[in-house]
Amino acid sequence: MASVSLKTIEQNDNVGMFSICFDGNEESEFEKFLNEFKNNATYNKDFNVILLALSKIIDKGALERFFRNEGKMNDHVKALAIDSRQLRLYCLRISDQILILGNGGVKNTRTYQENKKLSGYVMDLQTFDKVLIKAQKAGKVTIEKNMITDIKGATFEI
Repeated sequence: MASVSLKTIEQNDNVGMFSICFDGNEESEFEKFLNEFKNNATYNKDFNVILLALSKIIDKGALERFFRNEGKMNDHVKALAIDSRQLRLYCLRISDQILILGNGGVKNTRTYQENKKLSGYVMDLQTFDKVLIKAQKAGKVTIEKNMITDIKGATFEI
């Protein structure tokens, strides 16, 4: 079992952008993604397109049109809908105003399921999605507009 906490990446009137941290790790999954690809010349163009897409989300909110479905029909797992042939960033789009960023990487297979690393990132998000829904139903956390209340210091077991 792992414990997961949420770290705030961006908070403004349009969007609350968070990322997941595992087992008390200070570095979020999104920050791991940034650190892995920020100086990678091969994927520099894709990386910059992802950063540009995220800045649009910060300006406009986590609108449906910025994403494409990646997980199952009944979860919130998405990838940024960019014209990247190779680089993927996975996230949970909870609403137009709440986005939880995960990790990502190079997609060199037809589907993410064929890539062990990417499949793991998607499964982490799917598991966290279920835990977050349970916590909401139990009244442990409340999602209002661009905020997840009681998230500071909260940890979830997955």
